[in-house]
Amino acid sequence: MAKHTLSVLVENKPGVLARVSGLFARRGFNIHSLAVGPTEFDDMSRMTIVVNVEDKPLEQVVKQLNKLINVIKIVELEKDSSVERELLLIKVKADAGTRAQILEIAGIFRSKIVDVSANALTIEATGTPDKLTALTDLLNGFGVRELVRTGLVALARGDRGIADRALRIEKGA
Repeated sequence: MAKHTLSVLVENKPGVLARVSGLFARRGFNIHSLAVGPTEFDDMSRMTIVVNVEDKPLEQVVKQLNKLINVIKIVELEKDSSVERELLLIKVKADAGTRAQILEIAGIFRSKIVDVSANALTIEATGTPDKLTALTDLLNGFGVRELVRTGLVALARGDRGIADRALRIEKGA
């Protein structure tokens, strides 16, 4: 199984997310990460979907996605030719003896302390999934109280956008 990152441009209408995610569920595919948000166009949203699946079944899902009326365009983003980022909020146990160590680790990863209490620090970090996993692994030794990750968002490198770039997977292909 290989991880694939799909950037899906959809009409900003009720039920689109349910239809898209339902299509993956019906095929028995687990979505590893799903991020949805507005775009530069008021009537469109972008979904970034990361899924573990072989190439052939992925092609079938993409063809079915293209048949959904609210799907405008689908692009598979290759890791080498895209910028990928994720957001992590992590609350770590911190007492007087460990606070300085945690602050040092946070600094190394260029993250921010966004909340401080007597017994915990909440850290905000952005970066690649691998970077955030490495940070989490280091902080686990101090005791993680809570954590949340947004899921991957990605854009193709260069000056062209999804609406005008040559597609690896194109509507009607």
